[in-house]
Amino acid sequence: MKTSSIKKTRKRYDRLAPFYDILEAPMERLQFSTWRPRLRERIIGPLALEVGVGTGRNLAYYPQGVKVTAIDISSRMMERARRRAHLLGLGVTLMEVDVQSLPFPDFSFDTIFATCVFCSVPDPVLGLRELRRVCKPEGRLLLLEHMRPGHPLLGFFFDLFNPAVVRLLGANINRRTMGSIRAAGWTIQVEENLVSDIVKWIEASP
Repeated sequence: MKTSSIKKTRKRYDRLAPFYDILEAPMERLQFSTWRPRLRERIIGPLALEVGVGTGRNLAYYPQGVKVTAIDISSRMMERARRRAHLLGLGVTLMEVDVQSLPFPDFSFDTIFATCVFCSVPDPVLGLRELRRVCKPEGRLLLLEHMRPGHPLLGFFFDLFNPAVVRLLGANINRRTMGSIRAAGWTIQVEENLVSDIVKWIEASP
């Protein structure tokens, strides 16, 4: 894990924080606002971890009775999440933490969840291994992720445009995330295509 990559990711999202919700608004209106409510049904407790809380888009979908710890690498994104949590009256624990090096003991959480996060983690396999370490043996991982399409021509264009998208939005559009999940040792229980094979809902066990 390179410290320079972590610093670059943090700096990029600190820079994007004031505009992030505006940049995401079109996708949020089109699809993501209809997918996020799944979290309320699938998160089980008593303890859960959200990875990459960002500006707090998922906060409104936290289920009652579950104690959620939410982490992010960007302090400026976290500032917006704190404000949103306050407006919603939530008692969530917000921490500035790198998913590649978690400060939690083994087997800490019943549910771990993230939405469109592993497109920007510098070493996604390392991050996913850390999540597996802190997940209880009977726990679950929930992911809503976009990734490189399997179609050869589409994949080529995703590779071609990836550098520009990373500079603009901080996210890689050509990550092979399903392979990363398996390489980190998770067992995939659910793999549902939401938009072709580009956006998926994933559930996995450690």
